[in-house]
Parts: sequence; structure tokens; C-alpha cells
Amino acid sequence: MAAELHLVIGAGPVGTSVAHRLARDGRRVRLVTRSGSGPEHPLIQRVAADASDSAALAVLAKRATVIYNCANPGSYPQWKRVWPPLAASILRAAESSGAVLVTLGNLYGYGPVTVPMTRDMPLRPTDPKGALRARMWEEALASHEAGRVRATEARASDYIGPTAPARSSVLAFYANATLADRMAWVFADPDQPHSWTAVNDIAATLITLGADRRAWGSPWLVPSSAPVSTRDVLSQLARIAGAGEPRLRRIPRGLLHTAGFFVPTMRELRSVLYQFDAPFAVDASATTDTFGLTASPWRKVLARTAPIWRERALVSRTA
Repeated sequence: MAAELHLVIGAGPVGTSVAHRLARDGRRVRLVTRSGSGPEHPLIQRVAADASDSAALAVLAKRATVIYNCANPGSYPQWKRVWPPLAASILRAAESSGAVLVTLGNLYGYGPVTVPMTRDMPLRPTDPKGALRARMWEEALASHEAGRVRATEARASDYIGPTAPARSSVLAFYANATLADRMAWVFADPDQPHSWTAVNDIAATLITLGADRRAWGSPWLVPSSAPVSTRDVLSQLARIAGAGEPRLRRIPRGLLHTAGFFVPTMRELRSVLYQFDAPFAVDASATTDTFGLTASPWRKVLARTAPIWRERALVSRTA
């Protein structure tokens, strides 16, 4: 009997980690990206295709057991245009194939919070990106409740990990400066406690949710770190990597507002900075209690991340 087929959409840090883990466990993986890029492995078939082409994706999804939506449409200004047809195409592919749909989500849909986020907290987005992500989940959930698909979602906080690109989170962006011993200009308060999510923990959660029927029909939070301020994380990374103590300077909010008139990404960024202006904590105890998943030990995450981010920062400094 042929090994079950898993369809992974997107070869960013999470999609790549999911594909690697599945292949390592002997699962066949079909990895779909626009360019056909991705990791090389005998069990990973890399396919160049536009996942928003519903007819093409439906063909690729045939006989798939699970579809993992790890797509990343690019910069914030592209979300409004790219996400709706892409999400709709992936949902239709799951419906037509009978595969479980596991979506990589984020925490934008909760909006500003005053307590740690839980999976049962109502979605109350205050910006268009959060509203878009909330609508994507609501559409998948409606299809699930109608019996057309089995759907679930893993919601992660800002990424940390050796494979997280420099622009995958504000932390990685700042570290690209501080680990090269340069000043980092920060967009919000660097001393507010914040939960961070290891890329490998996101991948492990996605795979678990796809295989366990208890997950279907609900969102789940990815186990993440205890809240640590941006400044403290950068200091810890610097000590491990042998870099100097981070130097941070906050960009005045008025200047960010003005920049938003000329730089679309900056305008979009402003609307989610509430995540760093106050404590932003994840309570994933429901995920841990149900599936036994826990966040990777913080010291190990830092030890694996620091030297890779340091090397990347030094290369970018001399580029």
C-alpha cells in the first residue's frame, strides 16, 4: 500500500519544517509553491503551481490525507488582494478531496487583549489583517459545520528559531541589527512581555492537529514561550552569540504615522503594534492538555537560534 499523501502549501520556515517532519516519518509529501522550491528529500515532491488556481490545486490535492495551508502571500499590503482567492482555493481543494484542512493562523484576530489569549477567546479584530484572518477561519468553520470539510487551525505568535527569516517577525528583524552590533530602531515598546513561538513547535502542532480528530472544528494555540520582553530576548541571544549588549532606539509613533503615507508596509504595520505596546501572552494549556504538546525548552530555542541569526546578521552587515 502506498504511503499516505500530505499536501503542504508554502515552503517558508513552517511549511519546510512540516514537510521535513512528515518525510522523516515516512509520509509522502507534495509541496506546492509558485517556484517549485523547497527541501530535497526522496519522499518530498516539489511542484510549481499557483495555489490560488482552484482547478490546478484540486488535481494536486486528489488522494491527499491532509492539506496544510502554510502559505504566506508576502508583505502586508498584498494580503487583501492575495489571501481571499488563495484561501478559497485551498478550502475548495480540501472539500473536493476529502482531506483534513489544517491552516497556519496567527493571533491578529483577537485584537488588543488585556489577559492571556486562549483558543476560546472571541475574535475581535481591530485592523483589516486581523479581520481577514478571522473571516478565513469563519469560512472554513462554516464549511466544517456543514459537513463539507474537516478543518482546524493552529494559531502562532511571532516566530523564533534558526530558520525564521529576518523579516518573519519583528524580533528577527531587530536581531539582524543587534547581533551585528548595530543600533536597532524599534517600532514599539521593547520592554513589554511578549510570547514567542518556535518554528518547530508550529510544525509539530500542525501535524498533530491534522492527525487527531479531536482537533477538527476548532482553533488551537501553538504552545509558546512564557512572556519575555523584546529587549530581554535580544540580550539573551546576544550573550549566547558573543555579540554586544543590544542597543535599541524607539521610533516615535508620529514618525511612523508619517512614514505610513509613503510606505504601505509601514502603514499596515502600525495597525498591529498594539501587540507590543502592552503584555501579549499566549495560554496554550488547552493544546497541552488535549494533545500533550508543549513549547520547546526556551534555553534550547535560544541556543539553536543565536549562532545562526548572528552569522546571518554579520553577513548582512558586510553585504
